[in-house]
Amino acid sequence: MALTFSIQEHGFACHLAGREVLCSTPQRPAFSVASGQPEVRMVRGNFEISDAPTGRVALGAARMDGDDLLVSEALDSPPLLRLSAKGDSLRVHALAAGHDRVWIELTAQPGEHVWGGGEQMSYLDLSGRRFPIWTSEPGVGRDKSTELTRLMDDQGMAGGDYWWTNYPQPTFLSSRLYACHLSSSAYSVLDFTDPARHGIEVWEGSFALEFFAADDIAALVGALSTRFGRQPALPDWAIGGAIVGLKEGDASFARLDAIIAAGAEVSALWCEDWIGIRQTTFGRRLFWDWSWNEARYPDLPGRIAALKERSIRFLGYVNPYLANDGVQYQEALAGGHLALRQESDEPYLVDFGEFDCGVVDFTNPASLDWFAERVIGREMLDFGLSGWMADFGEYLPVDLRLHDGSDPMLLHNRWPVLWAEANARAIASRGKTGEAVFFMRAGFSGVQAFCPLLWAGDQSVDFTRHDGINTVLTAALSAGLVGNAYSHSDVGGYTSLHGNVRTPDLIKRWCELGAFSPVMRSHEGNRPDDNLQIDSSDDLLASFAAMSRVHAALAPYVRHLSDEAVATGLPVQRPLFLHYFEEALFAVQDQYLYGADMLVAPVVEADAAARSVILPGDMPWRHLWSGEDFAPGTHIVDAPYGQPPVFYLPSSAFTPLFATLKA
Repeated sequence: MALTFSIQEHGFACHLAGREVLCSTPQRPAFSVASGQPEVRMVRGNFEISDAPTGRVALGAARMDGDDLLVSEALDSPPLLRLSAKGDSLRVHALAAGHDRVWIELTAQPGEHVWGGGEQMSYLDLSGRRFPIWTSEPGVGRDKSTELTRLMDDQGMAGGDYWWTNYPQPTFLSSRLYACHLSSSAYSVLDFTDPARHGIEVWEGSFALEFFAADDIAALVGALSTRFGRQPALPDWAIGGAIVGLKEGDASFARLDAIIAAGAEVSALWCEDWIGIRQTTFGRRLFWDWSWNEARYPDLPGRIAALKERSIRFLGYVNPYLANDGVQYQEALAGGHLALRQESDEPYLVDFGEFDCGVVDFTNPASLDWFAERVIGREMLDFGLSGWMADFGEYLPVDLRLHDGSDPMLLHNRWPVLWAEANARAIASRGKTGEAVFFMRAGFSGVQAFCPLLWAGDQSVDFTRHDGINTVLTAALSAGLVGNAYSHSDVGGYTSLHGNVRTPDLIKRWCELGAFSPVMRSHEGNRPDDNLQIDSSDDLLASFAAMSRVHAALAPYVRHLSDEAVATGLPVQRPLFLHYFEEALFAVQDQYLYGADMLVAPVVEADAAARSVILPGDMPWRHLWSGEDFAPGTHIVDAPYGQPPVFYLPSSAFTPLFATLKA
């Protein structure tokens, strides 16, 4: 389908498949330009960004120039933008030197809803809010009304807000069944605060807006997944049991045996501390030099081989930075693989909280290859790892010097994509694409083509509205709409600060959520000694074991959903409106469809024994645990531990499988 211009008596418009997507008049110009003066401050991945644009001009007049539009302040003034319609894209090019700020207003209609924005934690429906697009730490608390957020803001600007995310993406889908993607890695803003216009602010003078249209929302999601790249099917081992996260050195293996003896179905052991630890005031961190720490894990090769004999994989951890007190930092320095300071040829060091690291410069192809082969290939894949957390990617400072001369302001958002490419390239070099799995929290447009699995980042160990267990659902649903088929989370949460610690209630509910996610993986958190763990008591261990068995039992269904994701681009976890396109469902973000046949309503409030559940459509839904059929509509459903509200369609081909889980 082609985007078309039409000159009108007092302005112009753009249409896509019969939809007006842009309308500009002298009274309400759709474009403005200016020159920007940004200020960016970073403290350990938390950013404070401001701008003082000058010479802003609203462009209210336009004339055709061949097939293009020239847009100016008035008919008798020089053009300041050239607009070109190329297929389904609108290409925008500033004509005056220095115009590196562009504002666009797209047409909005009363009652229109929008989704997307990458991986959003707080809101699935973006309507009525403004979303800056800049990859960063997500913040701790993320709610300016809470004491935890205030404390974290006082400590390195780390409290965050509702739009802070590791994985932003300037893409939105509309209930008018079209989508728009900003093809730029610059700092940008999606602004849906005006019900009459969708605002887009871009800190770059040349870019494109790509448009997509479809007859239904599922087809639109599929089109976006085609645009950004689909992930391979998840391997059987990743979905066939729980991935147990332990970081107690060699003692982790005895703990794993006890967890298995308690009846847990385990597919992998994940020891992020395989490279050693560094204790900080934040908690138990890792030693960022990416090779086996023999002192912490004696005879790890033998341990990995023994696990393999039991069909259990071993997973590790890596990120794209090198601690300056490690061996690999010196190797990278000697090889010219580190980003440099602007004023000298000294490596740029980033403060990660009580230790400093160099930045591997992925704009240098030789450096990306070095990290993929020398670090991930030899130290990890050849060593026997079947997967890992590929952490970070959000910290690229904007005042360093890159090998290819790129502006760091334009590379910052793309950095997670380059990081994902390094991991994917290493796996491909060993012929293990679709077999070895890494998971990332950072992302941006295009990460879908490289990263096989997202995880939702570092939630607080609580039920809070903007940073607790419930944000995991919003993250999966929003990211899934823009082409990420698979998401999961740290069972138990991660961030424990200022006395905020796990409760048995939280762990049990997170185990339930993990069971109905494509991958179930536990984490000990940043302060494992201060927090309950899945094996801290017989009761907690029994809960984890029971839900791991549910997760393993659902593997044939998840295999079906994974294959479906490859074929159609539809995510495994889906908003209700993906199959039931009703306005009443457009903002529902505390329950989801697990494929088309199952509905999951996790318990995401503390000390809850029941919850309200929406059953959409016009056919009955069967309660997974009792076998009772419920009519469509809203119900209060009992939710004892181990039996979160889960329903399925009796007509499903997987009904015999689902029936085996009946209590």
